[in-house]
Amino acid sequence: MPLYFFDLLSAEGLAPDEEGTELSSLDEIQNEAAYALADMLRDEVRATNGNPRARDLMIVVRDKNGPVLEVKYSFQIARVQ
Repeated sequence: MPLYFFDLLSAEGLAPDEEGTELSSLDEIQNEAAYALADMLRDEVRATNGNPRARDLMIVVRDKNGPVLEVKYSFQIARVQ
């Protein structure tokens, strides 16, 4: 089974995945990346009482040949009163 690496890009820079995860399909890769990003964002929002420092996050999934998938998230709060 191919090995995929899930690198996190944020305002703080790049946090490369050095271990990797074995997955067999693009659907599995997409699901894993989406769940990982959602978990990171949820933890960040809870830890900062709804005012996360990480407002733009991206996971770049790569294999031995390079990038295969990007998952992005942007968080913004606009008070209207």
